[in-house]
Amino acid sequence: MLEKGTQEKLKIGVLVSGGGTNLQAILDATRNGSLPGEIVFVGSDNPDAYGLTRATKYGIPTFNVDYDSLLKNFDKRLDARMIPPDWNREDVLKKQSLFSPETPREKVDAFFKSRAVAEAVLLDQMAPYPFEVLVLAGFMRILSPYFIDRINTDPEKPRIMNIHPSLLPAFPGTDGYGDTFRYGCKVAGCTVHFVDYGEDSGPIIAQRAFPIEETDTEADVRKKGLAVEWALYPYCITLFAQNRLRVVRKKHTRSDGKKMEKAVVQVLPSRK
Repeated sequence: MLEKGTQEKLKIGVLVSGGGTNLQAILDATRNGSLPGEIVFVGSDNPDAYGLTRATKYGIPTFNVDYDSLLKNFDKRLDARMIPPDWNREDVLKKQSLFSPETPREKVDAFFKSRAVAEAVLLDQMAPYPFEVLVLAGFMRILSPYFIDRINTDPEKPRIMNIHPSLLPAFPGTDGYGDTFRYGCKVAGCTVHFVDYGEDSGPIIAQRAFPIEETDTEADVRKKGLAVEWALYPYCITLFAQNRLRVVRKKHTRSDGKKMEKAVVQVLPSRK
């Protein structure tokens, strides 16, 4: 991350699955100087992702990891040969929060083993391109503790960002704008957060909201939301570049007496 007075650019890695409109917004921000960074690679789980084409036009290195093939060919009976040697079952199961304790262990094991197979390939593809922050720009894969821990080597300094199309914690999952609209909400929005071991549950960096008018269709909500995303994501990456994001753990006691602790992002004031 950048310190005051330095001219170095933040090295940004990006993962996409589709068209890459948020990637384009980040590219535009690096080119116009509002984001002091450079994209050092763009990777995808989809060989047809237009985001790869966008990156190639700018001379940015790209790669594809064929998740579908890797997951399809995963054979749990041969997992000892397929999963990476540094994968630790107990560590992953202890940290994950995607599955409830009632979920059959065999199902949970198979899910995380197969993801580790694909993620090991993803890590290998990323290795030639040192980066300081990894940005998920419509990357439609859940990342497991195996992958996250190899990027977040310092637990106090997360390095994976995601943007989600709802005002979290409302409507996590794959269709935030659609869920918001169908629920009858009067306000929609998007959230940029650090990635943790759950689904869209990591510490929130910033949010932006916009009204849903009575005449709006679901398509209108998505269109409005994307326009907000394209401004919010580069802004949050800029905060990271300026070393203005700090993750702290806050403790609270609920009205029922239950104690809870939550990781929260503090945005530090500008040094200018």
